[in-house]
Amino acid sequence: MNGDVVNIPSFQLQPGDVISLKETTKTNAGIISLVRGKNPKFNWLEWTESEFTGTFIAAPERESVPENIKEQLIVELYSK
Repeated sequence: MNGDVVNIPSFQLQPGDVISLKETTKTNAGIISLVRGKNPKFNWLEWTESEFTGTFIAAPERESVPENIKEQLIVELYSK
């Protein structure tokens, strides 16, 4: 993230932050096969597949997240 290694899953990005893979990861055949050709178009991320980098543009709105997430179940889990 912006040239630094981040290993915190809950790290909060700020608009304009650049996300990239480590140089050793960019040559990993398994990672390349997972990432190459799977360039989803998200309006909150500008992705450059050739360089394996992305720029975080803005926090996504709930409607623009393509996953089937049930927020109520998450609230119930953490309220216990």
